[in-house]
Amino acid sequence: MSQKVKMPERDPQVRKRDFKQVNIGYCQDEMLREAKRCLQCKNPMCCRGCPVEIDIPVFIKHLAENNPDKAMKVLKEKNNLSAVCGRVCPQENQCEKFCILAKNSESISIGNLERYAADVTAKNNDDSTIIERNGIKIAVVGSGPAGLTCGGDLLKMGYDVTVYESLHDTGGVLRYGIPEFRLPKAVLDIEINNLKKLGMKIILNTLIGRIKTIKELFDDGYKAIFVAVGAGLPVFPRIEGENFNRIYCSNEFLVRVNLMHSFDFPEYDTPVYKGRNVVVIGGGNTAMDSARTAMRLGAESVRLIYRRTENEMPARKEERMHAKEEGVEFIPLTNPVKFIGDERKFVKAVECVKMELGETDDSGRKRANIINGSNYTIETDMVILALGLYPNPILPLLTKGLNTDKQGYLIIDDNYMTSIPGIFAGGDIVGGDTVIEAMGMGKKAARAIANYFNNNNI
Repeated sequence: MSQKVKMPERDPQVRKRDFKQVNIGYCQDEMLREAKRCLQCKNPMCCRGCPVEIDIPVFIKHLAENNPDKAMKVLKEKNNLSAVCGRVCPQENQCEKFCILAKNSESISIGNLERYAADVTAKNNDDSTIIERNGIKIAVVGSGPAGLTCGGDLLKMGYDVTVYESLHDTGGVLRYGIPEFRLPKAVLDIEINNLKKLGMKIILNTLIGRIKTIKELFDDGYKAIFVAVGAGLPVFPRIEGENFNRIYCSNEFLVRVNLMHSFDFPEYDTPVYKGRNVVVIGGGNTAMDSARTAMRLGAESVRLIYRRTENEMPARKEERMHAKEEGVEFIPLTNPVKFIGDERKFVKAVECVKMELGETDDSGRKRANIINGSNYTIETDMVILALGLYPNPILPLLTKGLNTDKQGYLIIDDNYMTSIPGIFAGGDIVGGDTVIEAMGMGKKAARAIANYFNNNNI
């Protein structure tokens, strides 16, 4: 069996100073060599690992025959955001993990092939198929991956879908949480414009719960509502000094850079401090994005602190590798216990302790324990906290009867229905973890909404 065709990448010393894409993408020859590695299994295990249910062998077969248009048609049957998934979906833990070739060699690069199909067909990928409408109006609250997927699938079923977005642009975490060098905004815009061609209406700058209530949506004639408002409440370490100046949560930092063009100050009046010696705390993809973004803003050094070892980091292996290639220094088995500020309340150092791994905890990873007396300090002029996000609390707080659990996640049943009949939910607001998981929830919720109407003769 031939070796996996590696995705071409830009030179780390060049790319770490700009926001252009890191991965260049396959050329036609590279695509063909990789697609022809697929065994076309009669019982394809890879499909079982795909949350959005793509017929993976069939789309790869079309690529192996050098027919990306047919491959894209297969992808579009299940996935409204193929160009996005081909870039940010953790395929190594999903479809590629179950590829039969993974047992003895290297799995097929399913994500890279999906990206190729989406990119080369982008100009002629017309989704303006005329679909007969059934007259039933559905509101989607949030234009992130769950909302766009649910709305797109419902459109294909004939429903009239309107998406409400609180920010001034669409995409949710796809636009404000993922840097340009991983997911260009132009690529996201193409995907969203295709959904608009299908008939999706999008209303921006509208915070549902505050500007318009859930009751008012029903009063406006919507027969069901899908809530996909994501997770926007940052997690703080709750240690001394966390309110010092120039300590950012990753959410604010990435929103300022990705959505508000802070790197173009003063052309855009949304500045963000450009640290010289930056410390990032966390080990997920958001931590990697924050560290690599700080490097691109001109940092002389970026150090990433994580309380376990690199092997326990939830970030994708590729993202960890890219970060290290670009000069991010990993400091594992380390945890902050105090932030130290100067007389003006600006952070100047992080006091840390060394950690050691103990017994396995409820997450399946080894528990990180403090080594007593191991305290030391790391000098810094900027800290980015990438410790995760709690669910967005605004809509549940402003909607009577919309129940949440103790952590603030919306409670849903097996059919994605919340505590209020006709209101469904998915994505980070119910505990989704990745873009592709949110999309999978959106897809299942769309089917559940259709069944709701059929079962209730609406």
